[in-house]
Amino acid sequence: QVQLVESGGNLVQPGGSLRLSCAASGPILRIYRMTWYRQAPGKQRELVAGITSTGVTNYLDSVKGRFTISRDNAKATIYLQMNSLNPEDTAVYSCNADIATLTSGRSTDYWGQGTQVTVSS
Repeated sequence: QVQLVESGGNLVQPGGSLRLSCAASGPILRIYRMTWYRQAPGKQRELVAGITSTGVTNYLDSVKGRFTISRDNAKATIYLQMNSLNPEDTAVYSCNADIATLTSGRSTDYWGQGTQVTVSS
């Protein structure tokens, strides 16, 4: 089955940087949009950054200029480079992808398990 696996979460000091990765695997026919979400304790999940199959990106206003989403289609992987991190960025970051599989040919939403990012001194 299709799987999304995130990595790269960690504890980092304010002002620091982290790079998250999300790799898709399985019987994939085509990957459309891929997106990073985050959810902090007691808060609603929010879209952080998204990227289409052609590289068009969008960002949450509060991360513009600090975060960069990128995509390697050959590796079925997206990345989130996070710079100038602050405590408000602390959350579980999850990857979401719209994927058409070899078995069905239709696109379906898939989610990764999430990776914890903690920004604290």
